[in-house]
Amino acid sequence: METLLGICLGVGLSAACGFRIFVPPLVMSIAAQSGHLQLSDDFIWMGTPGATVAFGVGAFVEVAAYYIPWVDELLDIIATPTAVVAGTIITSSFVSDMSPMLQWTIAVIVGGGSAGTVQGLTDVTRLASTALTGGFANPGVSTMELLSSTVLSMLAISVPLLGAVVVFVVIGLLLSGVKTLHRKLRQRNNTEIPPTEIE
Repeated sequence: METLLGICLGVGLSAACGFRIFVPPLVMSIAAQSGHLQLSDDFIWMGTPGATVAFGVGAFVEVAAYYIPWVDELLDIIATPTAVVAGTIITSSFVSDMSPMLQWTIAVIVGGGSAGTVQGLTDVTRLASTALTGGFANPGVSTMELLSSTVLSMLAISVPLLGAVVVFVVIGLLLSGVKTLHRKLRQRNNTEIPPTEIE
């Protein structure tokens, strides 16, 4: 049961990394210092004041950068592989009571997979938002991503099983949203292209 909770905790925090990379570690650091999260021996450093400050600065810079037009899309190029790595490392820290091979296999598939999937879907959403609104809706998208990362991180730590369920619901909603945006883009392109006249 403890392993299952560790995996669920890892899934929730990893998926939150897909929205914002530095927010989940910041929430983890605060939770560890307040006694709401028990870190493994290799990750005790995350519960120190210095780590909290470092994650806080990183989160502030990351969040602020996503509100700068066009910079947000450039960040997505870097964020995708970084989110996968962060998700993998975070998940591995909660499933450390097993063989290293199994630990890292689960971490890569579950943690890296969750982070990469969420990050990839948000990338597509941002690109579609830019195409449909010229980037005017991107700050709204960035705000929703920040809120999702924060709430999901807190939920994963407080109720890991519910957090994991929410991750799958969020991925389903993102997939649905991406399909809707794709359909709107196709409809707009079809209306912009005049029909060819048959002579």
